[in-house]
Amino acid sequence: MVKKNAEKDVGFVRQFNELKKKHPDAVLLFRKGDFYEMYKEDALKASVILALKVSDKILPLENDPIKLLTFPRHELDKHLPKLIRSGQRVAICEAIDQPKLMKKPREKTGEELKSQDKVKKENNLNQETMAKKKKEQAVQEEPTKTVKTAAEEKPAKEMKSEQQAEQKAEAKQERKPREPQMITANGEKVSHGHAFQSTTNPADWYFTAKMDGVQLKPQKMDAADLAAYQKKEMTVPQLMEKYYPTKLMPKVSEEAFQMPKQLSGPDGAITIDKFNVYKEKDEQRPDYGKYKFYVQMGDTKMSAVASREDLNAYFDRVVSPTQLVEKNFGERLHLQSAYEKYQLPEGVDPKGVRVAKDHSDNKWKVSMDLGDKGKTSKHELSFDDGYSLFKAKTATREQIAAKYLNTEITGMLSAVTNKLEKSASMKM
Repeated sequence: MVKKNAEKDVGFVRQFNELKKKHPDAVLLFRKGDFYEMYKEDALKASVILALKVSDKILPLENDPIKLLTFPRHELDKHLPKLIRSGQRVAICEAIDQPKLMKKPREKTGEELKSQDKVKKENNLNQETMAKKKKEQAVQEEPTKTVKTAAEEKPAKEMKSEQQAEQKAEAKQERKPREPQMITANGEKVSHGHAFQSTTNPADWYFTAKMDGVQLKPQKMDAADLAAYQKKEMTVPQLMEKYYPTKLMPKVSEEAFQMPKQLSGPDGAITIDKFNVYKEKDEQRPDYGKYKFYVQMGDTKMSAVASREDLNAYFDRVVSPTQLVEKNFGERLHLQSAYEKYQLPEGVDPKGVRVAKDHSDNKWKVSMDLGDKGKTSKHELSFDDGYSLFKAKTATREQIAAKYLNTEITGMLSAVTNKLEKSASMKM
């Protein structure tokens, strides 16, 4: 029995060698009972694609063990598409059991009898010599007669499965990648930008997109933006600009995030030793549960609640820690740059600014005299603003007035304007 199996294996390998010469670019699958086998270079190639283990098998006529890969017949539908999708050409060779090809001692086939008659007529060789020749001939022809290619003997079900797998592979190769809807300043591709309705609350709509294939966190849309988007009056780039602004900004260098860093202060350089983000865990604090920036400069430690805009800018790496310190802690550090953003409304005379100590409570306060438009209320200055104004001199009286009074001043100016317009309409 062992000898018979060994001879059969030799036949399959010999057939493999012959077919490989004719089809060097094809992967040959040989059906043996309930298993499929691949040999030599085909076994090594398929093992990488299918993630299956290759074994060594010793055959009588081979000098070295040959590489062998095998898997059960029922797994063909799983492995065949993988081979095809990887770009391989696959040929399946099915074994056919033919009783007339089984070895039967001293039993002669019609072909052997015909050959014997022919030989007798030509050279009268003895019967023993003829039997020996016929036995050698049968051994040589046995693999060729017992193995056929998939195109000849493959079952209809398996042929259909292979054709479907090939069609899917071709369709996948022909499918073009989706064109990006926009490209950011950093070269990242934005795709799949769209609005969708909430499943839990149908009144809410969200906008989302992908950047280089990574899904962005959905952002709740304003009703006006949703209407404009549905009417095609607002594009995906415009929605990205509004809901993911920091994703589109140029990134700063990684070197900018390495500590320590320095910035100019009223009394010289200020060294930033540490900067990070944390979530407040003290339940007794009013800012419990909020994200905060923390900065350490020597023995001085400060923290401040971080806005959503600043958090996104920090995590998207579009602003440096130095810039965030200047923005969120600049007034406490008495930086001149921190007060440059405060300006009085256009047309307001800065001579009306009043900064004085209130004798009723002995505190420094700021107010504004707008002439015939009236006077603002008095607002108490913080310690840091008073220090910046009087000691460090990094803030001006106008900047302090703008910080505390701009909202009130704007309201007073609007009231006067509305009153004048109303009077003019009544005269008409």
